[in-house]
Amino acid sequence: MRRRLINSTLAVVLVVISVFGVSLVIVETRTISASAQESVESEALRLISVVDSRLLGDEVINSGVLSEQIDRSRFALIEIPGRAPITVGERPTGSVLRATETGEQGEKVTIEESRSAVTREVGRTLLIIGAVALLAIISAVLLAVRQANRLASPLTDLAETAERLGSGDPRPRHKRYGVPELDRVADVLDASAERIARMLTAERRLAADASHQLRTPLTALSMRIEEISVTDDPQTVKEEANIALTQVERLTDVVERLLTNSRDPSTGSAVVFDLDEVIKQQIEEWRPAYRSTGRALVRSGKHGLRAVGTPGAVAQVLAALIENSLMHGGGTVALRTRVTGNQVVIEVTDEGPGVPAELGARIFERTISGRNSTGIGLAVARDLAEADGGRLELLQQHPAVFALFLSRIPLDRKDPQRPVR
Repeated sequence: MRRRLINSTLAVVLVVISVFGVSLVIVETRTISASAQESVESEALRLISVVDSRLLGDEVINSGVLSEQIDRSRFALIEIPGRAPITVGERPTGSVLRATETGEQGEKVTIEESRSAVTREVGRTLLIIGAVALLAIISAVLLAVRQANRLASPLTDLAETAERLGSGDPRPRHKRYGVPELDRVADVLDASAERIARMLTAERRLAADASHQLRTPLTALSMRIEEISVTDDPQTVKEEANIALTQVERLTDVVERLLTNSRDPSTGSAVVFDLDEVIKQQIEEWRPAYRSTGRALVRSGKHGLRAVGTPGAVAQVLAALIENSLMHGGGTVALRTRVTGNQVVIEVTDEGPGVPAELGARIFERTISGRNSTGIGLAVARDLAEADGGRLELLQQHPAVFALFLSRIPLDRKDPQRPVR
């Protein structure tokens, strides 16, 4: 591209110089020749006037007197009737400029000058024109190179950006070049890079969330299957199978919710549900894991509460908090329900060392963890709570007290089972 721009610019300049240069040479040549001819004619006219005045005054007319009246490079021939011709200077050879004038008394003056002087003047003019043309060509080449670099370098950068996008590096460069068309292409590439980056981030986040969220139901399901495999009691097998089916349904709900949130995070399916059922299901699910570590999982607080939200999402939030206490806490883990204003609060607390002071509110950020865990669980739990219109907070660091706030549905005093509308 650089070569094409340079060649095209140089071609345009050469055409312009050729057209105007040739025209200028022709005009200048004619002007110089006409000026020289006028000078010779003026000289002849002046000399004839001198001869006329001397004839009228009977003054001496000879070559010595007249030589002072003309240019030394010119030749003059004075012809006076009845006298011998008078010559002044050396007669030029070859092509000459000639001018002849006749006086009032019949005398005639002829001035001749060699065209070599005109040729030299034309040559100097051509040299000046050629130097100017050469300077114009050099300037045009330098300008063409500069413009070619200005246009080719951005295109090279844009090609590299497009290549980076194709190779999986979606970082936008935010580089502009001062050329509207190229800047427009850069804007489009940067916007595409940002969209690709968001898509890749969403895909990675979905994979991480799915890995974390599916781990707990799969672990619980595995425990139930193990219980079935080691028992010979049909009743126990039936109970464990029912619980396993419940776990499969929860697993399906987790997958559907993850896919729904990945397509449209604003999509919600909040309903009025019985909070006791969700808490009971979580306690039953996690109690074997706590029992295996010699710890207890208990529930306290107010019963019979109804809240607005997605039961599956609330269950996932509680599962994340219970699992967090199992991994990072100590002693007995308590789930306590209470009412504050028009909200239902579920507190999860344990008897462990609590949240380190350096973490604080950052505990809900992704990749932030007090130990060698993924740091995803609490972040996902907060996202799920906010998607249902609730919120998840750390009320106390020592010992750790996490609280899930949900909208409350007050009950009718006459019929406690019926919500007030």
